[in-house]
Amino acid sequence: MRLVRLNVHPLKSAAIRPVGSAAVLARGLVDDRSWMLVGPDDRLVSARELPALFRVVADTPATDPTVSSALRLRAVGHRDLAVDLPGGPEVLVHLFSLDLPATPAGPEADAWLRDVLGTDVRLVWCHDPTRRRLQPGFSSPADHTAFADSFPVTVASLASLRRLDDWILERALEEGEEPPEPLPVERFRANLVVDGDEPFAEDRWAEVRVGEVRFRVAKPVGRCVMATLDPATLRTAKEPTRTLARHRLVDGRTLFAAHLVPLAEGTIRVGDEVTAR
Repeated sequence: MRLVRLNVHPLKSAAIRPVGSAAVLARGLVDDRSWMLVGPDDRLVSARELPALFRVVADTPATDPTVSSALRLRAVGHRDLAVDLPGGPEVLVHLFSLDLPATPAGPEADAWLRDVLGTDVRLVWCHDPTRRRLQPGFSSPADHTAFADSFPVTVASLASLRRLDDWILERALEEGEEPPEPLPVERFRANLVVDGDEPFAEDRWAEVRVGEVRFRVAKPVGRCVMATLDPATLRTAKEPTRTLARHRLVDGRTLFAAHLVPLAEGTIRVGDEVTAR
């Protein structure tokens, strides 16, 4: 197998940032999901609630070497905004059922995002990922991450996506629907995209090595409504949830891709050999 794509998401739910290489830390890829938006109640605001967030481009020096600030925000029709690492007092924010410490970015960033998105949000930074515990039963006490939904890293397989696309086409023909275009793998917002194994071989993996960096496979990814949202049109559709529910429904969850936990630190690169056992 090979690593064919590598993605970092500095701002949770914002535009995917493809990179050629990435440093891997215990908390995941450097700068991945280190920032997120919260509403007036300090709860996560993601593209589930605010699809336009997909069109906000957030970069750091790890995703664009021309960036000289901690974070740069861009949106069509708006000036770029450079955001420095905040140093104020921490607050508690709510990521689903978790209460996590974070540091607010400040009023300038909040005003910029309100102007772009048209709603009341605040930008916060995860200043200490080591204080985030992961799902019991699938992690060790030392495992941690920033604002990812569940685990530090996700991996998706193009072989599995091709099989899913075949199933989606079969279902459309059964229902008398227009044959759909294949789904882009970006729908699943994985950090690592691999190719070269059998479809859904990742279900059987216990450990993955990318280049010289090892990862433990924690569990499959249960997909949410985000996978039904087209980042180009911002419209939702029945797929892939409808077809995943037919072929990949386990304990009430539709499964695609896998969660990983780094077992070592290092640098991974597009083109790296990937081995799994």
